[in-house]
Amino acid sequence: MAKVQQYLGTGRRKTSVARIRLVPGTGKIVINGRDIDNYFGLETLKTIVRQPMNLTDTLATYDVLANVHGGGFTGQAGAIRHGISRALVKADADFRPALKKAGFLTRDPRMKERRKYGLKKARKAPQFSKR
Repeated sequence: MAKVQQYLGTGRRKTSVARIRLVPGTGKIVINGRDIDNYFGLETLKTIVRQPMNLTDTLATYDVLANVHGGGFTGQAGAIRHGISRALVKADADFRPALKKAGFLTRDPRMKERRKYGLKKARKAPQFSKR
């Protein structure tokens, strides 16, 4: 039995975590068992997911199998992009400079700010009442 070469990568964005498997194929992208067109409604999110593969011209070389949980659609798309970029570097180290320059290998550190006591949200104060 021939072992199919696969490359793994983990991507994170906000509270989303994506586990990515790159396998040789035709460029099909499957997220949580659903095709990318069925998973993401907005065209911008599909573009975000495909950015690292378009940059390295590997869109038709690998199939992407992604498991992602947590967060919303935008955070999930960013996590998938991060994971694909990490997996592509494992597949071919020559991609690293281009992906690094585009900023796809950097984990976006922006998170939701914690709620403070005495406030309704992180910074929103309760409504002022004179009496």
